[in-house]
Amino acid sequence: MNNPLTHFNKEGRARMVDVSDKDHTPRKAVASGDVYMRPETLQRINEGQIKKGDVLAVAQVAGIMGAKRTHEVIPMCHPLLLTSVDIGFQKNSAPAAATGLCSITVTATVKVTGQTGVEMEALTAVSMTALTIYDMCKAVDRNMYFGHIGLLHKSGGKSGTFDRELKAEK
Repeated sequence: MNNPLTHFNKEGRARMVDVSDKDHTPRKAVASGDVYMRPETLQRINEGQIKKGDVLAVAQVAGIMGAKRTHEVIPMCHPLLLTSVDIGFQKNSAPAAATGLCSITVTATVKVTGQTGVEMEALTAVSMTALTIYDMCKAVDRNMYFGHIGLLHKSGGKSGTFDRELKAEK
């Protein structure tokens, strides 16, 4: 029986997928996630009052570094020569009615011209950025948490384009 799971060899053991026969094509992935925090924490970030420094600048660099090193932390990921990594932030200053928390939405856009996609790199970039925001602010808000980390868009390659259907949150 032929195993449809591409990361397993004939013996059923893990392997890195062979992409050597795939064409080099432009590929792009966009991922996002939210970091939830107390309003005072976001205010301190905005005012540069976090003792460790410029939170978003450091987190942005961490996200870029995370994307570049994804193959070192996610088994079976191919090392890729990324052509672009961009990290963006949207500050959501109005506290949510249900929680009283504010948030920062992190968006990572990663591009490559290669034989395999960059979805994992975009997701890793978002995760590393969120973790760095937490690390830099944990002295003032250990109650921060993350949510809604996921792929928004992917294009290029044989499987074509994917756009996540965004549904209203409950």
